[in-house]
Amino acid sequence: MPDPQAHHAQPEGRLEIANDRDAITALGERVIRAAEEAGYSEASRFAVRLALEEAIVNAFKHGHKSLPEDETVHVEFEIEPAEIRIRVTDKGPGFSPEDVPDPTTEENLSKTSGRGLLLMRAYMTDVTHNDSGNQIRMTYSKPETAS
Repeated sequence: MPDPQAHHAQPEGRLEIANDRDAITALGERVIRAAEEAGYSEASRFAVRLALEEAIVNAFKHGHKSLPEDETVHVEFEIEPAEIRIRVTDKGPGFSPEDVPDPTTEENLSKTSGRGLLLMRAYMTDVTHNDSGNQIRMTYSKPETAS
């Protein structure tokens, strides 16, 4: 009898990821496949993928800016039928999220910083950071469907 798990995406993972576009894209695909199998809509999968990739890119761009290029970022994800949880931890010194300028205010509209965080907060149900600011924790709750 064939293994029923053979073709299913893993609903959770813990890995170190390199600053490599293909590796980041592959991880996004892995998470999206598992989310699709868990019954998340296309719009939900888009939101989760965007937030995941943005968190990883920010970890390398900001968290690792003074670290060697081959330093990895730790990513954890758990996909359940009602909720997706993602944690991205970099090895940098951290930051204070409240110090990031609001990109929607007039004086900051032309600045590129802060937009990734804004997008993550807009797409995910909950976004928090650890005390040192080198880990972002994001939760996406599956929207209630009208019956």
